[in-house]
Amino acid sequence: MRSFFSDRDKKKYYRGLSEDQKYEAFSEILFDSEHVVFLGGAGVSTESGIPDFRSRNGLYKKRDRAFGRYKPEYLLSIECLRNRPEVFFDYYRKNLDARRALPNRAHEVLASMEASGRLDGVITQNIDGLHQKAGSRNVQEIHGTIRMNHCVSCRAPYGEDFIFESPDRIPRCPACGKMVRPDVTLYGEFLPQPAYTNAINMIGLADTLIIGGTSLEVGSAAQLAHMFHGRHLVIINKGKTKLEGAADLVFHDSIGKVLDRIT
Repeated sequence: MRSFFSDRDKKKYYRGLSEDQKYEAFSEILFDSEHVVFLGGAGVSTESGIPDFRSRNGLYKKRDRAFGRYKPEYLLSIECLRNRPEVFFDYYRKNLDARRALPNRAHEVLASMEASGRLDGVITQNIDGLHQKAGSRNVQEIHGTIRMNHCVSCRAPYGEDFIFESPDRIPRCPACGKMVRPDVTLYGEFLPQPAYTNAINMIGLADTLIIGGTSLEVGSAAQLAHMFHGRHLVIINKGKTKLEGAADLVFHDSIGKVLDRIT
C-alpha cells in the first residue's frame, strides 16, 4: 500500500493523476483493501431503465396531469398513504413497478466482487431489488423494497406482485380486510431496522468506501457517507456529488464501465 506523510500529500498525489492512472490507482486501492463497501443510489439502476428522482429526466421532473396538484415527495409519503391512499397507490403502481427490470453491468460486477471476496457488501437507497437479482447476497436496503408488502393490521406478508396486480384501487389483505402497503420507506417514516444498523456497522469496518450513483442529497446516504473514516473514498457518478472534495478518486462516468476496468 502506498504511504503518505499527510492527508494533504495523499490528496495532492491522487489529484495529479491522469485518467488512466486513476484506474490503476483504483485497482491498487482495491487490491490492498481488506473491507470494501459500496454505497449506491438511483444512478446504479438508471442503465436498467429505472429513472432516478431528481435529475433532468428523473421521476420528480415528470409532468403528469393526474398528479399535478401534488408535490412528488408528498405522493411517496406516509401522509399521502394515510390520507389519500387511492392517490398513493395510483402513483405507486404507475411509477415504481420495476419487476421487469434487469440488472445492468454495475449490479453484475458488484455481485462478482462480493462472490470473490473483494467486496463486503452493498448499501443501497434503491428499492428495486436488482442487486439481489444480479446475485449480491449482503444487500442493506436502507429505503426498503418493492419486493415485499405487508398488511398494516395483521402484518401478513405478501410478495411483490400483490399490490401491482390487485384489482382493488386500495389493496386489501385477504386475511383481515385491511390495507396492504409496500415495504418501502416513505417520506415521514423512520429507516428500516436492522438494515440501517447493519449499514452503519459495515461503514465502520470499511477501509475503502465506493459511493456510486448518488448525489448524496438524501439525508440517509449522506449521513452514512459522513460516518466513513477509513483510508480511501472513491466516488463514481455521472453528475457532481457532495463529498468530492474529500474523495481520493472521482470518476464522472458509468458505474459499470468504471468497475469493469478495475476488476
